Amino acid sequence: MAENNLYEKFKEIDRIKEYNQFKVIKAMQDSNLNYTNFYWNTGYGYNDPGREKVEEIYSRIFNTEDSLVRPNIVSGTHALYLTLSGITKYGDTIVSISGTPYDTMLTVLGETGEEANNLKQHGIRYREVDLINNEDFDLEKIDRVIDDSTRVVMIQRSTGYSERKAITVEKMKECISHIKSRHNDVVIMIDNCYGEFMEEYEPSDAGADLVVGSLIKNPGGGIALTGGYICGKSYLIEMISNRLTSPGIGKEVGLTFGQTRNILQGLYMAPSAVGESLKGALLIAHIYNKLGYDIIPQIDDERSDIIQAIKFNDKKKLIAFCQGVQEASPVDSRALPEPWAMPGYTDEVIMACGAFVQGSSIELSADAPLREPYMAYFQGGITYAQCKLAAAITLKRILK
Repeated sequence: MAENNLYEKFKEIDRIKEYNQFKVIKAMQDSNLNYTNFYWNTGYGYNDPGREKVEEIYSRIFNTEDSLVRPNIVSGTHALYLTLSGITKYGDTIVSISGTPYDTMLTVLGETGEEANNLKQHGIRYREVDLINNEDFDLEKIDRVIDDSTRVVMIQRSTGYSERKAITVEKMKECISHIKSRHNDVVIMIDNCYGEFMEEYEPSDAGADLVVGSLIKNPGGGIALTGGYICGKSYLIEMISNRLTSPGIGKEVGLTFGQTRNILQGLYMAPSAVGESLKGALLIAHIYNKLGYDIIPQIDDERSDIIQAIKFNDKKKLIAFCQGVQEASPVDSRALPEPWAMPGYTDEVIMACGAFVQGSSIELSADAPLREPYMAYFQGGITYAQCKLAAAITLKRILK
């Protein structure tokens, strides 16, 4: 019954998946990807054919001047920190215009904790502007907050650990156009985690100067073993590359450690993986909404990330849900996830992820901070069948 009710939405998901699949294939064809590009160098990695080809393909897909795609970028948070630290200096201000960012970013910014080398310790200030009704950009307040010290305007596309929907590319486009017409020198950076291939266009198509994300989320397709990407204006990529290695060396060096094939094959599979996970999110949303739980986003909302939030208002039910997701996993299915003090987070966090790649959230996973209103964040599922299994097992645990 649930699947029948979702039939038309599944058809639209398949349409977008097909569009993005053709886009990825065309980028690989136009870049003349060939088998020799899977070879890799040692040492400094000069003239690594695979590394250069990966970055050319990412630039084509995201429609940007340049890109930095490396296996030694270990996470989305690392990619964001690398970006912000690479393009800011003492006295600059970073403004988040999508409200409070993800927990680990607050540590990076120096807003929580006292971790060494956070951005506040380097004299970089931070301000934020909340969304109106958790949905729309507050353009008037944004104009008041941006001043001569503002270097970066940051938008987090996904819901993160909040109670809002993900931000669509169309809404970003309107806001970016507004800001650029008044503050053209400001760099607009998008935290694109969980949002890649959700729509026909990416934030870089909407005028963003930089888009940043992780390869063990959407664009890795469940195959990339590690890595992160940064796509954008060439002068900004040069600055960030100099931070990654050193000034004067930049992106001309850096081993790929034989990961080129996995990164590119994962990218090839990414539109399909995103489509499957989105169908799974809709199924979970439909079932739990029928049971009376609040869900974000709603069934009929326009979606711009793969995350489905379920509000349990009950600590035990939240834990039971995450444990059910773990039980539905092909790896570590007998493990029983429990809340723990995870590095970079202010609250204990429970994470369910029985994945072939550790921490891969394009594979089926669920996580949550242990704080009210006890919301679970369900994402991933590179096969829809596994999402159905998770729906059945989590229901069984919740009903107990």
